[in-house]
Amino acid sequence: MRSPLGRAIGLGSAKEGVEHWWRQRTTALLLVPLTLWLVVSVIGLVGADRAALVAWVGSPMPAVLLIVLLVATFYHAALGLQVVIEDYIHGEAMRLAVLMIMRVLCILFVVRGVFAVLKLAFVG
Repeated sequence: MRSPLGRAIGLGSAKEGVEHWWRQRTTALLLVPLTLWLVVSVIGLVGADRAALVAWVGSPMPAVLLIVLLVATFYHAALGLQVVIEDYIHGEAMRLAVLMIMRVLCILFVVRGVFAVLKLAFVG
């Protein structure tokens, strides 16, 4: 015989929903100027050879902005995918497994992207 409050404890958002929502919106706002910057930069590089691309990525500002864009993009994607996974995958074990796989893949994609930027910037 448990009270309604006793049955509800451990269920629901646990007050994490607002923080998750703010993180999603913050990364979205960060991605708008970064994506516009990338599109304008890539348009400016149309027709350039590999050496010009390597020189562009080798500059400090583009390299840093590319890394920030990669991190923000995959963090934003992980936040969005987490909501989808939590809403549509039933069964605690399956949900946790899919969440872990998604997070590991996002981390791997970020690491690979940052490695590619750094390789272009420093090795050429």
